[in-house]
Amino acid sequence: MSNIQKNTIEDTLYKLRHSASHVLAQAVQELFPGTLLTIGPPTEDGFYYDFDSPHRFAPEDLEKIEECMRKNLKTSAEFVGEEKSRADAIAYFQAKGEKYKVEIIKDLPEGEQISFYRHGSFIDLCKGNHLPSTKDIKHFKLTKIAGAYWRGDEKREMLQRIYGTIWPTEAELKDYLHRMEEAKKRDHRELGPKLGLFSINPEKIGSGLILWHPKGALVRHIIENYLKELHLKQGYQFALSPHIGLSKLWETSGHLDYYKENMFPEMKLEEQSYYIKPMTCPFHITIYKSDLHSYRELPLRLYEHGTVYRNERSGVLHGTLRARGFTQDDSHIFCRYDQLGDEIQRVLRMTRDILKDFGFTEFELRLSTRPASFVGDPKRWDEAEKILAEAMTESGFAFEVDAGEGTFYGPKIDLKIKDSIGRRWQCSTVQVDFNLPQRFDATYRDGEGKDAPVCMVHRAILGSLERFFGILVEHYAGAFPLWLAPVQAAVLPITDKQIEYAQTIVSELESNGIRVELHDRNEKIGAKIRTATMQKIPYMLVIGDREKQASQVAVRSRAGEDLGAMNVKDVIAKFKAEIDAKSLVK
Repeated sequence: MSNIQKNTIEDTLYKLRHSASHVLAQAVQELFPGTLLTIGPPTEDGFYYDFDSPHRFAPEDLEKIEECMRKNLKTSAEFVGEEKSRADAIAYFQAKGEKYKVEIIKDLPEGEQISFYRHGSFIDLCKGNHLPSTKDIKHFKLTKIAGAYWRGDEKREMLQRIYGTIWPTEAELKDYLHRMEEAKKRDHRELGPKLGLFSINPEKIGSGLILWHPKGALVRHIIENYLKELHLKQGYQFALSPHIGLSKLWETSGHLDYYKENMFPEMKLEEQSYYIKPMTCPFHITIYKSDLHSYRELPLRLYEHGTVYRNERSGVLHGTLRARGFTQDDSHIFCRYDQLGDEIQRVLRMTRDILKDFGFTEFELRLSTRPASFVGDPKRWDEAEKILAEAMTESGFAFEVDAGEGTFYGPKIDLKIKDSIGRRWQCSTVQVDFNLPQRFDATYRDGEGKDAPVCMVHRAILGSLERFFGILVEHYAGAFPLWLAPVQAAVLPITDKQIEYAQTIVSELESNGIRVELHDRNEKIGAKIRTATMQKIPYMLVIGDREKQASQVAVRSRAGEDLGAMNVKDVIAKFKAEIDAKSLVK
């Protein structure tokens, strides 16, 4: 699909979803008098509107609101825009008691004309970009109710948010709703505790802090070892940094100027000020600066599983996908500018290989370019943006450009993965940084013996291990591939007479590196199979008198497939072949 085609489709969906949010607001105000309006933007899959209402919305209200929307849509009203002066716009909404709209207008720049959009009798403050009329608003569904603070500030009013989805066709709507039902079944917040992977205890431990249970900690250990071995092969060197640092470190890095609201509060010790680290970058650049570096030594690639803490608002916390404490597969590459293209290509190829090993094969990449406010030399920005674009092309990735959406300190590449039910997840980031090398005066000795500014690249492939773990749980619905499964096989004796033989099978599997459990409880074999299936153990090795006499096991998959009788050596060979086929790290 060309960029022009994609932009046209996205523009059409934007207009459709934006227009639907106005129709939702109209219906809510008709059904629930006294409701005040705030904002109602389109989203990637639909739309929402935030309301301040004396009525507490309940799930049964959604059907009533939908009916009212459909009734109003029968008029096929045109969307008509008009402009008012700032004073007239404020007066209009003050007369209607719409205090949130008044606040929005007062925050707009002086002298700016204020635009309104009308359809039928409903008028809303709006910049526009609507359908010509409401006649194409057909295939929609209101999906859920949630809370939201006004302007995302937990010190402000708590609002009620109504979400909806809308699509150009009935088939697309049904497909989306089916995917959402699948998503509910895969919710990592339900599956994680159920499968003994992790838990979150806000009352005793704290919100947004993860307790890793033995099985989840084992999967995480497998992931971390996989990453470490692969990074060593790719020429990275390990680093470790403390969990806190002096305030002057964060002053030098600029975090206290630009990021303090996301950091945990200051701690005092022996009249010195400390902060818990929200990022590892200042530590890595300090490690780099601890020695002189020649141009011959570069690139230097530092890698750390760095646990960081960020003061996320409680309203945005979401299981392991959005936590306050999490660990990043964090790397900082220090190189010469003439090495930047090769380094970015290495990172992109490595990213693709790693994500494919975890079962992701569809990627979306975006290049975010120089914003209006930035640090560094514009020529360096132009050069870096060109290098990033060429690196993506040379690595075989298609990409789109988000013009002006880079951070103030450098252009970046963001990569999204698509999961098994079609959802997109922000995952990897590659970021050029013009700011920290300047703040820390990080240099290297060039070929003439002079100090030259080093090029610094921030890079995380999985991002947060906690977030990626949650994505994996939902992608596989908890049924991890064999190489990642915390328990790869369950040995199930039918009666107590086979337990001794079953124990020898367990010992042989364990000695060959297979993660195995013996289910020797006094239960019928059907119950044992159900338990192992519910625990999503990849294989069940059933042992009865016949298997014991033949020195074999009857192999079943968690999908219910009967794979027949095998001797233990063949089972081990099968498992190892399946593991080797899934993983780059042999």
